[in-house]
Amino acid sequence: MTENKIDQEVLARANAWLSAENYDAETRKQVKHLIDNDPVELTDSFYRDLEFGTGGLRGIMGVGTNRMNKYTVGMATQGLANYIQKTHQGISPLKVAISYDSRNNSYYFARITAEVFAANGFQTFLFSEMRPTPVLSFAIRHLKCHTGVMLTASHNPKEYNGYKAYWDDGAQLIPPHDKNVIKEVENIKSIQDVRFTGSTDNIMMVGKEIDKAYFEQALGLRLNPEVIASQSELGIVYTPLHGTGVTMVPECLVKYGFRNVLQVPQQSIPDGNFPTVHSPNPEEGTALEMAIRLGEKNDAELILATDPDADRVGIAVRDHDGKFILLNGNQTASLLLYYILKQWKDQGRLKGNEFVVKTIVTSELLTDIAKKYHIEYFDCLTGFKWIAEIIRRLEGQKTYIGGGEESYGYLIGDFVRDKDAVTACALIAETAAWAKSNGKSLFDLLIDIYIEFGFYKEKLISITKKGKSGAEQIQEMMKNLRSNPPETIAGGKVILINDFEYQTSRNQIDKTETPILLPKSNVLQFFLKDGSKISARPSGTEPKIKFYFGVKGSILQKSDYEKVDQELENKVQAIIREMNLE
Repeated sequence: MTENKIDQEVLARANAWLSAENYDAETRKQVKHLIDNDPVELTDSFYRDLEFGTGGLRGIMGVGTNRMNKYTVGMATQGLANYIQKTHQGISPLKVAISYDSRNNSYYFARITAEVFAANGFQTFLFSEMRPTPVLSFAIRHLKCHTGVMLTASHNPKEYNGYKAYWDDGAQLIPPHDKNVIKEVENIKSIQDVRFTGSTDNIMMVGKEIDKAYFEQALGLRLNPEVIASQSELGIVYTPLHGTGVTMVPECLVKYGFRNVLQVPQQSIPDGNFPTVHSPNPEEGTALEMAIRLGEKNDAELILATDPDADRVGIAVRDHDGKFILLNGNQTASLLLYYILKQWKDQGRLKGNEFVVKTIVTSELLTDIAKKYHIEYFDCLTGFKWIAEIIRRLEGQKTYIGGGEESYGYLIGDFVRDKDAVTACALIAETAAWAKSNGKSLFDLLIDIYIEFGFYKEKLISITKKGKSGAEQIQEMMKNLRSNPPETIAGGKVILINDFEYQTSRNQIDKTETPILLPKSNVLQFFLKDGSKISARPSGTEPKIKFYFGVKGSILQKSDYEKVDQELENKVQAIIREMNLE
């Protein structure tokens, strides 16, 4: 296809948006400006349709078919509404819950979404103020809705917004619904197919009543109220990073019994421009810098930071020198799971039918902890919807205790069906209170876990390969790993290879294969004899390939921590060098 042909196609698509019959005056004005003045932006805005993927929409805001705007949101909503109507024939009224975060235009897009659903006859519950993703997930089940939508782009830069679609269990869409909804959205060929207007009488505003019901469930997760009472002055600093967490996290901490909670004032103001951070991502240390400074000034012991839609949480704790250090998602998940399983056992709550879930790229330390307490454990594909799928499948048969993923998402209890940073913040604080009541910090507790189960150290490398050639390079990397799998990596013998694309697990010792009973996914994993695990996973939504490294060592006493930590870091770096990923 020639450049001229591409330009003519883009121009034709853009000219269609100049129709006064279908598009508002401001949209037409912006499109005309791009046509006359900015061919590069025009091309990026119109060269394709913004893809409705298995999780929904996510993209840069602006005019055009490849942008988040009133019209692309409307078409996505019409497709989702059509699918819900087809799969729930004879049910009336159909119900939907809609929430949104602090991003620019999130409320505007939420209102558009509500109006389209209402025009299609849905009883529509729209939050009157921004609320976190986990509260939307809870509201879907609490209000007995058939679907739900969260307007958020998680931790993406300020230029982005997104649209997450949910099923009636409060979880994001899984097969076959995800692909079927995509087909329905693709069937919306014209903006005239979208019912933008109709009666708004069936749009109901919700808020505080949902909060109250949510907090009642959240308080039921507390395991040691008396310990919290004895440590109620535990110094906590919290930052919502300009996001929705400010509406729920501080109140949840107070309801749990914590009395010494400070908020970062500059970051407690909801703002879709995220003015105080380069990226509102709690995985990045720079996002926690202001909170750490406030914690140092006020002798705090725990730093908590949530992303804009408050489904993920990052933490910092004091090390043996009193300096704040960041914990990664694997470490926080391990602390939470250890504390919760120990309390369930000590309190006689284990009945033999409990289970926990983690994703395949999350630390094997969680598996070891579950084994100690004789808890059934499940691995699932990356993405919290797969954790929710296992919860739903076993509902009424087994009791879900908790689960998590290395990307800072955790869920304790099953009244929410997506990762929940609100309850995670409260339970992390409770874990810290319990540790302190035993004369320890969270850092001490983490080292105790390493001494008992082995020192697990993880690292993630994300490699971006842009454009068509980049996508081909990523495919070639995966092809080479499959066709020429290493026998050893950095001196460690490869004993097992899991290929989730072909759904096989190959024992490299006896050359036997067993099936992997999980959905297909383009993921490869190499397990070494020394306990190391290397995972390769191309992103399904971005031009990236991610490599996850997990190594294991032995630590006998706390004084050996720094030494063993450095040894394991050297081991990770050796693996990275040998795989030519530097």
